[in-house]
Amino acid sequence: MIDDNKAVDPENESPAVGDVEAIERLRLAYSRIRKELGKVIVGQGEVLDQLLIAMFAGGHCILEGVPGLAKTLMISTLARCLSLSFNRIQFTPDLMPSDITGTEVIQDDPTTGKREFKFLRGPIFANIILADEINRTPPKTQAALLEAMQERHVTAGGVRHDLTLPFFLLATQNPIEQEGTYPLPEAQQDRFLLKVFIDYPSYDDEYAIADRTTGESDPQVEAVLSGDDILGYQRLVRQIPAAPDVLRYALDLVRATRPDEAGSPDFVKRMITWGAGPRAVQSLILGGKARAALNGRAHVASEDIRALAHPVLRHRIVTNFSAEAEGYTTDRVVDDLLATIEPHTTHLDGDDRIRKVLST
Repeated sequence: MIDDNKAVDPENESPAVGDVEAIERLRLAYSRIRKELGKVIVGQGEVLDQLLIAMFAGGHCILEGVPGLAKTLMISTLARCLSLSFNRIQFTPDLMPSDITGTEVIQDDPTTGKREFKFLRGPIFANIILADEINRTPPKTQAALLEAMQERHVTAGGVRHDLTLPFFLLATQNPIEQEGTYPLPEAQQDRFLLKVFIDYPSYDDEYAIADRTTGESDPQVEAVLSGDDILGYQRLVRQIPAAPDVLRYALDLVRATRPDEAGSPDFVKRMITWGAGPRAVQSLILGGKARAALNGRAHVASEDIRALAHPVLRHRIVTNFSAEAEGYTTDRVVDDLLATIEPHTTHLDGDDRIRKVLST
């Protein structure tokens, strides 16, 4: 386990030796998790990477894809790989908030003969929650997730009930059959670290799926990490430093999505109504730290920010009618931003510590 008392070395602005070793252990654990997931899930490597990045960054995900792409199987298998409890909540129009969080009931105490309230926990009390088709339930029920996502507890009858940690919520959405749905408000979408698109598998992957799932094989998945391990690695991820240039690059990308921002590109002013808020910068940096750690690096690079720009920004940008008329999607906006906004670079000899090394 990771020593939570270890801090980043202020002189070198990099994790201490023990933490570098912990990053290597995390990289090896990540490789084992991917190997175990590969026993059940065929392909979808980028999706799996983004799910793991969100989890180790301590965030939540929206998964969007048509039916039959193994979203539920993917999440339940991930829970087994991590030795975590898993609950699936099927969202329907008649689902009530108490069906998710739990409710208080009156019970008789056999010893005293008195009646008392007892809280019966709902399915939200698990480590990994699959909120299946979250856009099929009204806003009142959707909002029941907000307190759990942000505060890691729920309140019933004025009493706070803490959730089991780690807590990871994955909400799925179906991009087709939009009749009778309740789209998530932008403010609630902003609570999700990433929005991940799941596409159809390739020809070879779909062949492997058909061959594997129509036989008698029943692959067994081994647990790689415990809940305590994950909590420790989440603390480790936050210790990884991000250089000022990387922070400025993430900030430039996010601020460029705002049409009223001075210096934002012309296509943003024409196509976007509302840009991303400060939580997008936080998500880019935290996601970048997790991506760096999973790849065995003790620092965040601009490439980490670029790799996560689409899943971080696509649900935080609101396009206007002009964009819809031209088929200008939020992903295309991010593509153009990445082509327009250049990463910051600092010359090595501008750092006193590095200048000393170069002069020897």
